[in-house]
Amino acid sequence: MCGIIGYIGKPPVIETILDGLARLEYRGYDSSGLAVLNGQGLYVCKRVGKLQGLREALKGHAFDGHIAVGHNRWATHGSPSEINAHPHTDCSGSLAIVHNGIVENYAELKARLQAQGHQFRSETDTEVIAHLVEEQAKRAPLAEAFRSALKELRGSYAVVLLSTSEPQHLYGARSSSPLIVGLGKGEAFFASDVPAILARTRRVIYLNDHEMVELSSAGAKITTLDGRAVTRRSSLVSWDLASAQKEGFAHFMLKEIHEQPAAAEQTLFNRLAQDAGQLAFDRRTSGFLSRLGAHERLVIIACGTAYHAGLVGEYMLEEFAKIPVVVDLASEFRYRGPMLDRDTTVLAITQSGETADTLAGIRLAKTQGAKVLAICNVMGSSIAREADAVLYTHAGPEIAVASTKAYTSQLTALYLLTLHLAKVRATLEPARWQELAQGLQRLPTLLQRALATERPIKAIARRYAAARDFYYLGRRYNFPSALEGALKLKEICPRIHAEGYAAGEMK
Repeated sequence: MCGIIGYIGKPPVIETILDGLARLEYRGYDSSGLAVLNGQGLYVCKRVGKLQGLREALKGHAFDGHIAVGHNRWATHGSPSEINAHPHTDCSGSLAIVHNGIVENYAELKARLQAQGHQFRSETDTEVIAHLVEEQAKRAPLAEAFRSALKELRGSYAVVLLSTSEPQHLYGARSSSPLIVGLGKGEAFFASDVPAILARTRRVIYLNDHEMVELSSAGAKITTLDGRAVTRRSSLVSWDLASAQKEGFAHFMLKEIHEQPAAAEQTLFNRLAQDAGQLAFDRRTSGFLSRLGAHERLVIIACGTAYHAGLVGEYMLEEFAKIPVVVDLASEFRYRGPMLDRDTTVLAITQSGETADTLAGIRLAKTQGAKVLAICNVMGSSIAREADAVLYTHAGPEIAVASTKAYTSQLTALYLLTLHLAKVRATLEPARWQELAQGLQRLPTLLQRALATERPIKAIARRYAAARDFYYLGRRYNFPSALEGALKLKEICPRIHAEGYAAGEMK
């Protein structure tokens, strides 16, 4: 699973698909492939390795089709190979599937389909979907066959279907894995992430779980898996293509490190007055926050870097707002039987708004009567839609896998939340509150000053480049920073052992 692009519109579709796949390379992949409908039927091409290999394989081929799908794969089920790469086809080779996610019941489905005479070529769970649709299509139109197949799947999926039986349509659906619709002039897209389509359109529709889309060049028809029609307006992506490019930096992570001052400034924009005397939020968030101060406790759930931001938030909120805080890894939260009630607020922290464990956590919280606030970067994401209120970080796209500016923006948002609750709960003297607010206003400048030390930091890195074990030590607010620093080193230098440690434990 990794990156999906689907297109219906104007030739040459191959270049559109390859361009979309190139803009999804940042997620990592080991193989890529595409399927295109043309006058001769369904053509599928797949290659292991870099996308350039797929480009080379397609040279000299002329395609007059107007509809295609593509996929970058990171092997999760079956080894990296051409036969396991997407798209996957049915027995007849008349339909193709690309898929992100995990089909948990693939083994039983595969056994049943093999007993019905279906021949499998790959080791993947994805191929099951193609054969399920083929089997259902013997008894129903393609749309209903696709719907019936989806109902049999257990697990997560973002899936796009292309078939020779309906050359004017693409079909897509999602459940716990991101999939968006892009709408252009006389063309339409499916994509697993916004950067794939930004070169052509900024008008998108964010799908909810268990929704299915019939896509044509004229637009999108959305229904639930139960067949009920869904009406949803499109949204305009707030950032442009330039924001998703390196702009002269060696890689996205370095670019995003240098974007931290601007990202923090955007998080603060229009929320903290110039005189640092007042806080302002959008109407939905303001209404929620006005009631939040009366709640008895706060439970923060998050994963990875966002979890470390939550640990910093725990220190802030308890020290200054005097509200009890529990911080949980979202992956553990729903398995420990958390005690929640109507006086509990769950704060979900997520960059993408699609983190599966965090999403599952907020759904559990809502079943127990808790209210949910999200700190999130992506408007229209699943968590942003399902939360009762959202504090957007407005940090712009974070392309690098290792998070940087999202972390500092999450800390900025947590600082804002702390100041708000401290004012509502009257836990700080006005002069102290003002001092903290003015300190927050200086944050973008201080971040810029820190980035100016890049040269001596490089010298330190060279000095210790041969080391293979690192311990990051910190107390209080710097302890979560130590955990985050160790995580960053492990993420970008996987052969190095790094560990964050509470300094007081080094006795």
